[in-house]
Amino acid sequence: MTERAKAENGLAGGVGERAQEKVNLYVSGMTCATCAKMVERELSKVEGVSFAAVNLATDSAFVVLERPVPREILEGAVREAGYDIGEPPGEGREEERYRAAKRGVVLSWAVVVPLMVLMVLHMYGGASVHVGAMKRVMAAMPFIEAVCGAFVLFGVGRHIFRSAWIALSHRHANMDVLVALGALSAWCTVFVSWANPAFPSFGAISTMIVALHLTGRYIESRLRDRASKQVRALLSLSVPTARLQLSEEGDKTVDVPIEAVKTGNVVAVLPGERIPVDGEIVRGITSVDESMLTGESIPVSRGVGDAVTGGSMNLTGALRVRATSVGEDSFLARMAALIREAQGAKIPIQAFADRVTNRFVPVIFLLAVLAGAFWWILYRVYGTSPLPLAFLGTASPAKALNAFISTLVIACPCALGLAIPMALVAGTGAASKRGLLIRNAEAVQTARELGTAIVDKTGTLTEGAPKVVETDLAPDLLNVAASIEKSSTHPLAKAIAATASGDTEVSNLKETAGEGVSASVGGREFFIGRPLDPDRYGAQLDLGRTVVEVRSGDEVLGFIAVEDPVREDTPEAVRRLREMGVEVVMATGDNERTARSVADRLGLGDCRAGLRPDDKLTLVRDWQARGRKVLMAGDGINDAAALKGADIGVAMGAGSDLAVENADIVIVKGGVSRVADAISLSRRIFEVIRQNLFWAFAYNVVAVPLAMLSLLNPIIAESAMAASSISVILSSMRIARHFGKGES
Repeated sequence: MTERAKAENGLAGGVGERAQEKVNLYVSGMTCATCAKMVERELSKVEGVSFAAVNLATDSAFVVLERPVPREILEGAVREAGYDIGEPPGEGREEERYRAAKRGVVLSWAVVVPLMVLMVLHMYGGASVHVGAMKRVMAAMPFIEAVCGAFVLFGVGRHIFRSAWIALSHRHANMDVLVALGALSAWCTVFVSWANPAFPSFGAISTMIVALHLTGRYIESRLRDRASKQVRALLSLSVPTARLQLSEEGDKTVDVPIEAVKTGNVVAVLPGERIPVDGEIVRGITSVDESMLTGESIPVSRGVGDAVTGGSMNLTGALRVRATSVGEDSFLARMAALIREAQGAKIPIQAFADRVTNRFVPVIFLLAVLAGAFWWILYRVYGTSPLPLAFLGTASPAKALNAFISTLVIACPCALGLAIPMALVAGTGAASKRGLLIRNAEAVQTARELGTAIVDKTGTLTEGAPKVVETDLAPDLLNVAASIEKSSTHPLAKAIAATASGDTEVSNLKETAGEGVSASVGGREFFIGRPLDPDRYGAQLDLGRTVVEVRSGDEVLGFIAVEDPVREDTPEAVRRLREMGVEVVMATGDNERTARSVADRLGLGDCRAGLRPDDKLTLVRDWQARGRKVLMAGDGINDAAALKGADIGVAMGAGSDLAVENADIVIVKGGVSRVADAISLSRRIFEVIRQNLFWAFAYNVVAVPLAMLSLLNPIIAESAMAASSISVILSSMRIARHFGKGES
């Protein structure tokens, strides 16, 4: 179990325990994995913080609190690490940041290109460039290099040196420390060359190091934001204002901030507008585009009594919608919170990458010093004579400096730091587009070892929209049953509640997970739920129907037969899971005959029926005891314990809050086909993570020795460093292309 899992385990021991408080912060000024690690370390030191994770890819920190901690204290911890609190990402701020970064790139190259031309002419132009006006220019080259270098390093590139100073002043080192030291060392050779003309000047190279670094950072930032575009698109669906209805007739409306809308208020929505709140349609018929929320591209019809989700697009008709969930309780707010949790998460393999990046910069600095010293010693011993190893050529002060600078600027902890978070950001973005939310990143690593999927029947294998098809209850008793079931969120309860007006007054209502619901009506006790003797309803059960029995005391008053059709995509999804090597087990609280009827239609050999909540958890434990990694998919309160106990818990987004809270992956809409998608995507994300880490390590293992042997020019070294980070991001973006093709 990861540290985060331990921190969030508040619900594992029971429903009554207080949930952990979670806080998200946006951090500005981080440039590499070491920066993120320092912020994470300071946040973890705060008393009351049980878990902290900082994501370089999204410039965000996710904190789990075991007790209330003022936000000011958390922000102070970030500043103690040397970084600032930033604003949440927005289009305006993103564009402003891009313009500033682009301006820096343009200014640096505007200086670098002419300077490099002059340097080439100075070195290889021959006698022709040492006459007339060009002679005066060439004579002034040291001065030109010094001035241009100062402008690029301390003007355009001042943020690099500021970041390096912040890191060093807080007793740690980041990527900018290496770049700043390399560029500053190269620039200082201008003054050494002035004092001793025999010593080569690397002044022009110092400007190119900074220009390449700024260019790589700009491209990296662009690609990072493109990779997380799907996530930002989901988070931007919220509507800032709503048209509030002032009178019962609906003739008068007023635009108000969305924060002013309360539960029960009615809002007007015109065609072509986004629906501002979660609610129920009280007037109007329309088509609604829910593609950004569910991944389904086909609009759905909605009319009076139907539920609609805030952020979806009203296409054809004018509506009046009564708000049912607002603020932090709204669907979008809950999904946004889940996404932020996912982006702040870590997976076990990241612990190894973190250990490497923590020691990376000090080790590279030491290697750079050793490389420079090695070449200087060779020069002192052999002078300019050929070295024993022919491929090394000859030693010189220039080679010593070249090895030192190249080793500093070629090493790249950024690629290591981005390898995992970029894949997770790209993966969560691709998942959100398909109606999947990965809450716990550990599931990504676990999915590759998954052996068994235990799947709830109702709402997962079936459509989750059951209908009453037969009953022998008198109308007055059916109305009593509808009144009692109105308060339950179970799909079967909703079907029963829809059969009558349900206007009878109910008291002492109590729902027992896996059994049914009891209540008092007119002084009489009723129970609606699991039959005492299922065999008496054999004819209904053989048709695959679920039978709910209505009793008063020991007297059986009648039954209600409910049918929930199997989803069209379920047989294909079961086949896909089997092809992935995952054994599918159906688990349901339904009776054996109904469950077997559904299982036979799907070709499922392993079917467990009549299960109560503790039975489902026991089933999960049994499969785990066989050495299997187990996925549990469900949507009700009765599934919560099993979801928490499974290696991967998958909850249907329309299910109970407790089921969603205990899940690792949330399916906004869909059934077992989305479970197959979630496993396929998780495996793909982890495959890309492994590839990213391999290439990030391989790059440093190959590049650093070459730089130490002075076989690489600092310009090539800096270009290679920028390319390594960009390649990791491009690799991560393949996840979206893979999932977009619908591959499995």
